Amino acid sequence: MVMASLYNLVNAFWVAKLGYQAVAAVTVAFPFFIVCTALAVGTGVGVNALTSRRFGERNIEGANQTVGQTFFLSIIIGVVLLVLTNVVPHVILRICGITPDIMDLGIQYLSVFGWGIPFFLFSILCRNIFAASGDTLRPMIFAIISQVINAILDPFFIFGWGIFPEMGVGGAALATVISVTIGVILPLWFILRKKTAYDIHFRHCIPKITVIKDIYRVGFPSMLLESTEGVVFAIFNNVAAGFGSVALAALGIAGRIIDLVFMPAIGTSHGLLPIVGFSFGAKRWDRLWSSVKITLIWLTGILAVLCVLLEIFAPQVIRLFSSDPELLRIAIPGMRIIIATMVFWGVPILIVTTFQGLSKGKDAMVLSLVRQFIFFVPGLFLFTHLWGITGMWISLPVSDILGGGVAALWIWREYLIQKGSGRWVKHTDK
Repeated sequence: MVMASLYNLVNAFWVAKLGYQAVAAVTVAFPFFIVCTALAVGTGVGVNALTSRRFGERNIEGANQTVGQTFFLSIIIGVVLLVLTNVVPHVILRICGITPDIMDLGIQYLSVFGWGIPFFLFSILCRNIFAASGDTLRPMIFAIISQVINAILDPFFIFGWGIFPEMGVGGAALATVISVTIGVILPLWFILRKKTAYDIHFRHCIPKITVIKDIYRVGFPSMLLESTEGVVFAIFNNVAAGFGSVALAALGIAGRIIDLVFMPAIGTSHGLLPIVGFSFGAKRWDRLWSSVKITLIWLTGILAVLCVLLEIFAPQVIRLFSSDPELLRIAIPGMRIIIATMVFWGVPILIVTTFQGLSKGKDAMVLSLVRQFIFFVPGLFLFTHLWGITGMWISLPVSDILGGGVAALWIWREYLIQKGSGRWVKHTDK
């Protein structure tokens, strides 16, 4: 996850050399990218939770059947999104909050990026497939290889170095398409050569409605939750666009830096999910809740350290990407305001993950929707109306605090219910 964010930073670094308009154009496309990711993550969460539970039940054939469905699902979803990016890119970008001065750049980026979406989706699914069997090392290696290739290719396609064509922001998209394609070939080779915990045959890849329903019964709430992130980001873009494309560029640069420090929370949640799923399937309640507690404590400490460092060095970090005075004037205070509550970020993320592992997708969905649409969106419009662009930034930490508080109370209630149910029998084995 850190490598993926590092790529985003490298990508922003090179794109910023084209001017803040180019950064703004890529930033506007990000809500659609989040929606694509949401479709893959939601499917992956369902596959991960269901597969890890099958392993906990020692049902290996069921695990193979679940994993086999990912081939069919990634192709169907990927092709639909590919068509949209090449038929109606302008519509997508308008929804995402683009300003007229950067429309051409946005279309150039999105139409090229669309060709890599099917591979991008399957790469995320592969990460969940490996993680569900307890193998997180190889997906990390695959991701590092893919992201390094992407970072290397970026300047060649953007600026036309050597024999490569000069493509501008379209070159950044093409570098991503090439790298994610390579990133899919590697895990696919391991799966097909049976070098994993799975033994996938063609019969497992034939669409099976009952298995697909089970996948989305768990994964759909997560998909919806992740999609709301894209919707909220699009709303954020539309509000920021009211302050011009330079505000969109500031949001893009600050957002990529924040994404990097946010990755410990995302990576940890991916690590926690199969542990919760396996413990749930094996009825190891003591192991499940102790894992959640330990994860929350350590992640909070890590985020606290990162918060202090980024607050101190925010100006120096942002100047690595751009020295435009107007952009710096907006981006530096904006980033400092957003990360003021970073220490609380891990709480709602891990709590939502815990409910997903418990197959309580509705609880996870409610918690995320409360934070996004009860606290953040109303606060965004209210605070922006009161304090302008400063109010826009303030809406994020306020929603973090309120949403985290609600999530903490919700998980404490679930813990008490499980502990008082009479099913919690401690095991002495490690």
